[in-house]
Amino acid sequence: MTAEPAQPTEIGADLRHVRSWIFDLDDTLYPPESQFMGLIQQRINDYVVRTVGLPADEALTVQKSYLREYGTSLAGLMAHYQIDPVDFLAEVHDVPLDLLTPDPGLRAAIERLQGPRIVFTNGAKTHAERVVGKLGLGDLFHGLFSLEDADLIPKPDPRTFARMTQRFGVEPASAAFFEDTARNLQPAKAIGMTTVLVGAHAFDAEAPFVDHRAAALGPFLATAILPGDPT
Repeated sequence: MTAEPAQPTEIGADLRHVRSWIFDLDDTLYPPESQFMGLIQQRINDYVVRTVGLPADEALTVQKSYLREYGTSLAGLMAHYQIDPVDFLAEVHDVPLDLLTPDPGLRAAIERLQGPRIVFTNGAKTHAERVVGKLGLGDLFHGLFSLEDADLIPKPDPRTFARMTQRFGVEPASAAFFEDTARNLQPAKAIGMTTVLVGAHAFDAEAPFVDHRAAALGPFLATAILPGDPT
């Protein structure tokens, strides 16, 4: 039986200038291979089917168009239908956490990072708190910026980046942003952040606003050159 090739890893990224560490949540702080987001996706699909009154396949097409145009399914639904965003967030994030498991290697890698560590998510606050807690990382983060904090305006809207950086006093030129969705890195790069695309397809991305690529977050952080490290 032939072993699968190892995922590429960017070794020794120079992050000595970074003082603030900004992390997306879903499919970034845990691997997409967990299939956890699939549980949420199914609940979103069910909600869209019920709201737009279309068969599941057609509703999925509508949902994908909302993601492209508005950044989240919720933003698209709010633009076209009378829905309660609080109910939406509660319903779609009400999923079991059994598929998530702590990663000691990732925890050790995040512990290396000196300076504020912030979770910056398009998800609900309670969802982020539950997930970070389940991953055993809750005590490592100094702040959380959720969709509610953004007044339901999701990434990649530049206004949400401005609000997040102002909330936590982040200086973009000395901040790094880790994210699994490439387009969410563009506004971060535009204000001067160092950008890191995370995920199995990170090395396929050729966008000029992606500074670094990490197939998995833990190994990338574990080998990065940080402030104070010998060179």
